[in-house]
Amino acid sequence: MHPTPPRIAIIGAGPGGLLCARVLQRSGIPVTVFAHEASVAGDPQGAVLELRMTTARPALRAAGLYEEFTDLARPVGQGMRLLDHTATVLLQDIPEAPGVPGASGAPDASGGPGRAEADRAGLRGLLLSSLAEGTVRWGSYLRTLHPCGDGRHRAEFDDGHTETFDLVIGADGAWSRVRPMLSDGTPHYSGVTFVETGVADAGRRHPHLAELAGDGGLLALSAGKGLIARRHGRGRLQVYAGFRGSQDWALEAGVRMTDTEAVRAVLLDGFAGWGDRLRALLEESDGGFVSRPLFALPVPHAWTHTPGLTLLGDAAHLMAPLFGGGAGLALLDGWALARALADGDDPDAAVRAYEAAMLPRAAQAAGYAARALAAAFAPDAPDSALRFLRAARE
Repeated sequence: MHPTPPRIAIIGAGPGGLLCARVLQRSGIPVTVFAHEASVAGDPQGAVLELRMTTARPALRAAGLYEEFTDLARPVGQGMRLLDHTATVLLQDIPEAPGVPGASGAPDASGGPGRAEADRAGLRGLLLSSLAEGTVRWGSYLRTLHPCGDGRHRAEFDDGHTETFDLVIGADGAWSRVRPMLSDGTPHYSGVTFVETGVADAGRRHPHLAELAGDGGLLALSAGKGLIARRHGRGRLQVYAGFRGSQDWALEAGVRMTDTEAVRAVLLDGFAGWGDRLRALLEESDGGFVSRPLFALPVPHAWTHTPGLTLLGDAAHLMAPLFGGGAGLALLDGWALARALADGDDPDAAVRAYEAAMLPRAAQAAGYAARALAAAFAPDAPDSALRFLRAARE
């Protein structure tokens, strides 16, 4: 137990922030998490997280939660194939992104699957149940931070109450309220939008689609467009139609995202000329469509160290989802920061050490993700993607 532990606030109750709080509390360091949602039921994020376990596994083990996590996690297909628009296989196994070292500087080699999925609500519930009662203050939306000197900051929340902290950790995602205190970096639209849909119980109800996806999934590309299908737990195929264009494409096409059949018609028109086997991923999907314009922070995203403030997860390194592994990196960030604070008596030195390791690690992953996205949705795709992926193997 630190003799005079710093007052620490974590802004945001996503997996990275909650894991950081868990490891801090296990080390005897008090912490308060501020969540803008009214309750845990108000989490607006996606239903399923896919984690690169080389980053997630050591963090969950450090939190003492890995065994519990394995009870709620599900295996996902470990292989991905590259196809062209006719469904011809160009590359049998898409290589993984370069290994991102763990917080110790070496990759985790403790075995287990390379990837796993978990319901976001289940992982969040596991992390929340591990925290001391009252750690999370729901309905607390950060309005602004005021420097007080000596590295302290006064946090002002939307309900008008204020509190002063020795360290404020921004774990509040893409549109972080903490990040502007550290950096001018803002998320920019990548020019690519993914439209998400899926096929439930594909093996039984749509065996031809399950066969097309194979054991893991597929990435089919042509001239700035792509169809992605990935096997997930419970027999589901997660499907994304990706394309370059306006993030307001649905408005410009005159359709509402709630009108499933109208959206389907627009997408099928956009993929005219593609093979029937691939178009069936859109024709036979169920559960509607969700538009997800892809935003990312500049690469590299860094800042001059500011006493009393730091970032983790998407607040620090929002990146394209193609091979980026952002969710696993957020857990790794949370563990690395908490461990640095627990191992030293100088919180500012601990944050400096954390940032010195985290920023280049994040830049490596974000840079790879940005290059992968550019290659996948280039005008000469799939040739551009094939060159990129073959180079990654070398």
